[in-house]
Amino acid sequence: MLTRRHLIATAVAAPAILRLGTGTAQAATTLKISHQFPGGTIDKGDFRDRLCRMFAAEIAKRSNGDIAAEIYPNSSLIKTNAQFSAMRKGALDISLYPMPYAGGELPETNIGLMPGLVTTYDQGLRWKKEPVGKALTDFLADKGIILLTWVWQAGGVASRSKPIVAPEDAKGLKVRGGSREMDMVLQTAGASVLSVPSNEIYAAMQTGACDAGITSSTSLISFRLEEVAKSLTSGAGASYWFMLEPLMMSKAIFDKLPKNHQDILLAVGTELEAFGRKGAQDDDVEVAKVYEKAGAKVSALDAATVGKWRDIARDTAWKDYSAKTATAANLLKLATDVAA
Repeated sequence: MLTRRHLIATAVAAPAILRLGTGTAQAATTLKISHQFPGGTIDKGDFRDRLCRMFAAEIAKRSNGDIAAEIYPNSSLIKTNAQFSAMRKGALDISLYPMPYAGGELPETNIGLMPGLVTTYDQGLRWKKEPVGKALTDFLADKGIILLTWVWQAGGVASRSKPIVAPEDAKGLKVRGGSREMDMVLQTAGASVLSVPSNEIYAAMQTGACDAGITSSTSLISFRLEEVAKSLTSGAGASYWFMLEPLMMSKAIFDKLPKNHQDILLAVGTELEAFGRKGAQDDDVEVAKVYEKAGAKVSALDAATVGKWRDIARDTAWKDYSAKTATAANLLKLATDVAA
């Protein structure tokens, strides 16, 4: 089992680029890991970047340098929305990627941010071992994607003006929701919507193109939205917004690796899921402190309010999603079988 001390010690040395075979130097397999989030170190910064660095350090150690990895934060290697397609084509090895960003290409992936569907971390993380997890994993594998680490994140709302807590609070505002389905719920509530990745919310709010942004607690912190917000709705106690942001890999690249290397990648990915959950939940608490310090008004959600959002979602987004494809309908049915 990975421990923090173990991972930090592993990361002291840079990933090996060469390995020694039977008397000759042979090139290691070097994997490129891309994500849209701010870069840091293995011990500090956005936990999603840290997870990628821990992953890179541990696979290098367990393979004795036969596998190395390079981290490219801030979408510095490939633009945010293009990363999923690049993995499917074998042009990018690995990304920690918000699954619903792929919804334009594969609408089924929007199950990863279906408003009101997942309402607790326990519920979301149970997916992996439930029929919905197998169905989603099989679907993605068929489309060229391997899931390495399941990461769920609760979300909240940063607003330039009044708090957005209940659905009626969104009326007349321009809001970034994060997925087609979340946008449908917002529009039903009377808002207009803006579709941008989370790393572009700051600029949109700063210019007034967007009045409020819904995103994960970690992104609410990492992208410094407290600088352009006067209100925060926290998802720490309850939330209708849970996004699946897994560490995923190109199946074309994965399939080329020897079995022992595949086993290392899958094992390390699974072991990091506990770190991902803790990182997300820690930020659910920390975000309120950050916004209060910046002078923002902090509001909380409760089960009754989450129920209002879910009721709208069931009548709009859930029905729309289920009608997309037979696979989507099956995924939604299986997901609703996983109790909160």
